[in-house]
Amino acid sequence: QVQLVESGGGLVQAGGSLRLSCVGSGIDFSLDDLAWYRRAPGKQREFVAIITTAGRTNYAGSVKGQFTISRDDAKNTVYLQMNSLKPEDTAVYFCNAYKGAADYWGQGTQVTVSS
Repeated sequence: QVQLVESGGGLVQAGGSLRLSCVGSGIDFSLDDLAWYRRAPGKQREFVAIITTAGRTNYAGSVKGQFTISRDDAKNTVYLQMNSLKPEDTAVYFCNAYKGAADYWGQGTQVTVSS
């Protein structure tokens, strides 16, 4: 059974930083592209960042230069370093692992940025 578990969310003041982690079990992260998405209150889920099996990264324009995605396949973990956080970054953050038709999601971790 595949399970993705996010952690690292919380309440932070504007300008602060958080590092999210997502650990996978029952899955080999080294074979999957890994991504982070978020869903802000009252909005649809949106793409945040992706890192491919080759280590190539891509970011949503709204977080480029502010967030950094990384992976540690030995630990089956993907990270999202979030700096200079703004109230508009408040959302539930989800990790995603996919390879072809296989697509897995975590339950999400809440990030709240106060002004």
